[in-house]
Amino acid sequence: MVAMKTDALSKALYPHGLQKLGDCPDGAETITLIGPDEPRFWPIFCDSPEYRDGAPHPLDRWSLRVLTGVAKTLGGSPVFPFGGPPFEPFFTWAKQSGRFWASPIDFLVHEQAGLFVSFRGAIRWQAPPEVGTEPQPCLTCAGQPCASACPVGAFDGGYDVAACKAHVNSDAGLDCRSAGCLARRACPVGQGNRLPAQAAFHMEAFL
Repeated sequence: MVAMKTDALSKALYPHGLQKLGDCPDGAETITLIGPDEPRFWPIFCDSPEYRDGAPHPLDRWSLRVLTGVAKTLGGSPVFPFGGPPFEPFFTWAKQSGRFWASPIDFLVHEQAGLFVSFRGAIRWQAPPEVGTEPQPCLTCAGQPCASACPVGAFDGGYDVAACKAHVNSDAGLDCRSAGCLARRACPVGQGNRLPAQAAFHMEAFL
């Protein structure tokens, strides 16, 4: 039964460049976290009407349409990290899945996507949860390069959002602005999977 449910979900997500990131038990139901399957995701999204129509929040609108359809196919209901307040507890669900951990810079790190993990949504449905059992990759990461990669020390003693934004907006921050956060890129897990154009899109939204 578990394999059949997982196969059905994977089949429904694949054409959209999405993948299952982890499961969190939720009473009698399961919350299955969904995110981009990189680098396949970006060109698929760029070919969507939401990306091309010039209206605000294209990625959220795309996620709403796509995951609502996927959830309906599987007999579940979609859940999204946007649209609040109140906001759904994605961070908590992620840590309970056994496939995400707090990294040395306190951002979530995923067992396969590393520090570039992101959520497009989740599906709440009747499916046996597959909770991860692997150890946190950061514990065996030599030197933990994410902790020292930021050129302005924005992660020293907590996340200094103002310092981060000021740097990314400056001439010196062109590398972060055009190819993604240097601290995230330093993580060896999933390194190189996020395309620069996708990273730039997220950095623009961040700013």
